[in-house]
Amino acid sequence: MKKLFYPIAIVILFGCSYSGQRSTPPKKTSAYNSPTPKGLPEEEFQYYSNLAKNHFENSLLKRGFNGQILIAKNGTVVYEKTVGFADMRTKDSLDSKTPLHIASISKTFTAMAILRLMERASLKLDDTLGKFFPAFPYEGITVKMLLSHRSGLPNYLHYLSELKTKDTCYSNQDVLTSLYTIKPNPEARPDRKFNYCNTNYVLLALIIEKVTGESFPAYLKKEFFTPLQMTNTFVYANQDTLTPTPSFQWTGRFWDPDPFDCTYGDKNIYSTTEDLLKWDQALGTGQLFKKETLDSAFTPLSNERKSIHNYGLGWRMMIFPNGKKFVYHNGRWHGSNAVFVRFADENATMIIIGNKYNSSIYNAARKAYNLFGNYTPDSNKKHEYFNEDSENSVVESATNLLEPGRKAFSSKTR
Repeated sequence: MKKLFYPIAIVILFGCSYSGQRSTPPKKTSAYNSPTPKGLPEEEFQYYSNLAKNHFENSLLKRGFNGQILIAKNGTVVYEKTVGFADMRTKDSLDSKTPLHIASISKTFTAMAILRLMERASLKLDDTLGKFFPAFPYEGITVKMLLSHRSGLPNYLHYLSELKTKDTCYSNQDVLTSLYTIKPNPEARPDRKFNYCNTNYVLLALIIEKVTGESFPAYLKKEFFTPLQMTNTFVYANQDTLTPTPSFQWTGRFWDPDPFDCTYGDKNIYSTTEDLLKWDQALGTGQLFKKETLDSAFTPLSNERKSIHNYGLGWRMMIFPNGKKFVYHNGRWHGSNAVFVRFADENATMIIIGNKYNSSIYNAARKAYNLFGNYTPDSNKKHEYFNEDSENSVVESATNLLEPGRKAFSSKTR
């Protein structure tokens, strides 16, 4: 059995690197012209820099944070901080080029890869899954329902955890096969309600591979990572010889691997705050996607219950009574926490990645919303329907079921 590693990182991103002065324009790529930061007047630059510094030093850096933070305004980095260790066992230093596991922020790349195939007429969002997976055992589910978490499919992290299998590491194909062979009960009828489910994005990655004839890691590298010069970003697959940055419990103890470390599409992208800023800026230029495609991705699709929280096509969003809106995605996998927020009205970005579990990451991010715009106090509250930390509950429930045999599994995979 191959060794499994788990990286965790937290990053807050708003531009390029912070050096106390305005950043220089990013270099151009072979395929895309990197946007030139609009720049900030000195007074405004110092205002946001001091605001971010004071906030994160008090809300996060003093609370055991280990990872990367990056804040940008108008494409200019106003605050950037990297602290801690890439590996707490060896005390290897963490720097801004160290790729960290961004967990469910990976879903934004999976979703946009699907939308790229839609723009090229390689698939349609209303295609049913039977088109890609013959005799798929759940009828009436479309690509769009997978993207928006409205498929009603059961979450593989739940039903496979109940098998308590310790001597394997499930692949995307294994998850698909389990839907045919086990056929666990669905959570809901198709398009009935929002139900956050990692199975959806495991299947989307398989659809990308079927349509393109390429592996999911290779396709994302070709379409996004290489053209955008995201040189420290990759999709981890179990057959890789790469050694991803590990993740750790809040105590600093190494987070042991488990049977769910090998799927991608729902997670398993490693990146940095600086690379994620390139992703953010590229999405804002109109070079990657048509405006109507981006608008559809950022449109709320689960409106059966009133809430400021909602989900589009691979993106979470918060829409406030005063009309303010931003899009984002959080992530957690094992010791990895991540936050990626795009404030379109203010042209600001907040990215946090950490590889030692720290719930203060989410709290610090929530309390930072009003640093950039007039968002309501409710932005600091969770919502019973669209719980923005639902990644946590999914991971923790699977972890709890596996815990009795975790040591046995780990001894076989190390």
